Amino acid sequence: MQLENKVVIVTGGAAGIGGAISRVLTARGAKVVAVDIDAAAGAALEADRGADVVFIQADVGLPETAERAVNTAVERFGGLTGVVNNAHASRQAPFIDVTPDMWDLSFSTGFLATRNFMLAAYPHLKDAGGSIVNFGSGAGLVGQPTQATYAAAKEAIRGLSRVVANEWAKDDIRVNVVCPMALTAGVEAWSKAAPDLYHESLTKIPLGRFGDPEGDVAPIVAFLLSDDAKYMTGQTVMADGGANKVY
Repeated sequence: MQLENKVVIVTGGAAGIGGAISRVLTARGAKVVAVDIDAAAGAALEADRGADVVFIQADVGLPETAERAVNTAVERFGGLTGVVNNAHASRQAPFIDVTPDMWDLSFSTGFLATRNFMLAAYPHLKDAGGSIVNFGSGAGLVGQPTQATYAAAKEAIRGLSRVVANEWAKDDIRVNVVCPMALTAGVEAWSKAAPDLYHESLTKIPLGRFGDPEGDVAPIVAFLLSDDAKYMTGQTVMADGGANKVY
């Protein structure tokens, strides 16, 4: 199987895109430690995937969460080969209305959480030829209005990922970024609340649809975690139907 003998931490790994990633990774042979604040989704994931998943209910914005997840992976599955930094919370507002709390939320759960999980995982990944997949966003690439805190944190993640890809290449650790556009529960709710904006966004996707988290986005993450991508590092991969381009 593509991910046999792989052990991967997935943040935000119980629901949405993260839940889809956890399910696809385990279906392809990996063991997963899913970190999420959603206890009900975590219980459902464990019930669905059995012994292949360990769920940790925790806030990724807390520094100790990363160490806890790494220790759990090593204790339960015997090691660690990959990390997917998917979790990120933020609130939207025009730039002049953004509060310090909004900046703190986005950077603590996004950029700082990504940094913390990478650092906590490093001692184990360097022994395993590890792979890190961090999440960026088209919001940062195009400067989407009202997304100042989210876009800034996502672009900080992309910049950090490129630096670490260069620094950790000597340790055989690969670091790549995925920018998804997927029909999550949140996007579905948005499509009903703001149908005009939703359809405007849809017209900008050359493939004509929002991606499916499990069918379109998670397989790209699985590829980047696998040995099939052993010659890829420092890249931004657009899983967005062609909506945004990175050159």
